[in-house]
Amino acid sequence: MEISGIISAIVIGIIIGVLGRLVVPGRQRIGVLWTILVGIAAALVGSGIASAFDVAETEGVDWIEWLIQIGLAAVGVAALDRSKVRR
Repeated sequence: MEISGIISAIVIGIIIGVLGRLVVPGRQRIGVLWTILVGIAAALVGSGIASAFDVAETEGVDWIEWLIQIGLAAVGVAALDRSKVRR
C-alpha cells in the first residue's frame, strides 16, 4: 500500500467513524481516537464485504458500500461504548 492509500484510508476512516457515531443514539463515552480507529477498521472490513457481494464497483457513488461501512462503524462505536460503561 502506498502512502497516498494510507492517507486516504485514514481520511475515509475519519468520515466513516464520525458518520457511524452520528447513527448511534445518545452520548458515546469514547474518544476521538477510538472513533477514528473504529472508522478505519469499518472502512476496510466494509470494503471487503462489498467486494465479496460484488457491490464495491458501481456506476457513480457506491452507496451500498458506504452504507455497509457506516453500519459497521455504528456497531463498532456502540460495542466500544458498551464496553466502556461496564468498566
